[in-house]
Amino acid sequence: LNAVHSRVAVPTSRVGVSRTLGTSVGGMKESRASCTYDFTIDESLPTEDILNQYEKHLQDRTEHHLGYPYNLNFDHAALHHLMEYSINNLGDPFQTSNYGVHSRAFEQAVLKYFADLWGLPDGQFWGYVTSCGTEGNLHAFYVAREMLPNAMIYCTEETHYSVLKAADYYRVKATVVKVNFRGEMDVVDFEEKLKANKEKGFDTAIVNVNCGTTVKGAVDPIIDVVDILERNGFDDSKHFIHVDGALFGMILPHLSESKLAGTTTPDFQLPVKSISVSGHKMMGCPVPCGVIIHRKENIDAISNHIAYLNSPDTTIMGSRNGHASLFLWHTIRTKGLEGFRSDAKKSIKNAGHLCAKLKDAGFGALLNNPSNTVVFEKPQDMDFILKWQLACTGNIAHVVVMPSHTIETLEWFVDDLVAARKKGNWKTLCIRDDLGQACVCEECRSSPS
Repeated sequence: LNAVHSRVAVPTSRVGVSRTLGTSVGGMKESRASCTYDFTIDESLPTEDILNQYEKHLQDRTEHHLGYPYNLNFDHAALHHLMEYSINNLGDPFQTSNYGVHSRAFEQAVLKYFADLWGLPDGQFWGYVTSCGTEGNLHAFYVAREMLPNAMIYCTEETHYSVLKAADYYRVKATVVKVNFRGEMDVVDFEEKLKANKEKGFDTAIVNVNCGTTVKGAVDPIIDVVDILERNGFDDSKHFIHVDGALFGMILPHLSESKLAGTTTPDFQLPVKSISVSGHKMMGCPVPCGVIIHRKENIDAISNHIAYLNSPDTTIMGSRNGHASLFLWHTIRTKGLEGFRSDAKKSIKNAGHLCAKLKDAGFGALLNNPSNTVVFEKPQDMDFILKWQLACTGNIAHVVVMPSHTIETLEWFVDDLVAARKKGNWKTLCIRDDLGQACVCEECRSSPS
């Protein structure tokens, strides 16, 4: 439950960890050299030896963790003794069921924290601690579908895959909106498609607004979205705006106006119906979890009393991890508002440092403002990608700079990347279609327009 992540030395020979490369990934041929990034269990060994090997594997993978947005700096040792209990928050968070081993009081405290953070007063919010950000999105679109059963879903090309999954699950038609090279919603395209669909009879809309896209860390212009809806006859009763704030929902509210650089923080002061966030990302948690907050009156659309539980059925899952609420509550108590502000500022600042280092080393790189997601041309070595656990799409990869990342680690990564490029004699990839003028390939340098 507690994590201390310094730059520890891990033996080069990691028993029990293996991966054989040799397939083509994204058009790039992998090396056939044996690589040690997957863990396998040797059942012939004593249990203690297997677990010791696994811990060494986790130490190494944690040390080289840059591509996915998890804050690995957390310490929940104070909660160790509570792991002896089966804590299950089944049923509605605000109504006690017949099952007594729960953490509802802690869950309610967590929900109040987020409702306050996003501007929804006491008595006007409902929510619950989810298993992850995806569950938050699924719940939001479930409520939206029940409120607006004949609506069209609108989301961008950069939206998290769980939104189109929700459309499939609930059999709701979806329209994908274009983005600019920074990953932000193209509002002209949004308005054109909104009008075209209205002419086809879709006079209600469910709109997903990204608050930190998966690949580029972009924030959709929510003020423009609201204006477009209103001027095209979609008043508050005809639209449902959900904000997917999986990562940035815990960053933007903690930045000053100068750091926001004109970006509007989506919250309930706007005509937003729901906001979701991941708990294991910026906050740091040993288990995946998240939070969804709704306007309270909207939950009537899905509420159904279950006699077996003696509680309303208002959540996606029946049984829910009660320890997750404890972890989140403990983080809020120990860090507080100032701790979260410090984490947000540090991540943004260190991302700027990494982006500058990549550019100085001759790599095309982009960092939105404000953002902690540094996007750059994809390394041309699958072993390197796996070593640093980079998330890649097309010709680009990214590093999501989290509070657990130090300047030392980021510079170590750049040095390793430069060495890998030299060893492999990589040719600079063209990323103009992905990152615009951030591309530094030979053709783009000779004709930057």
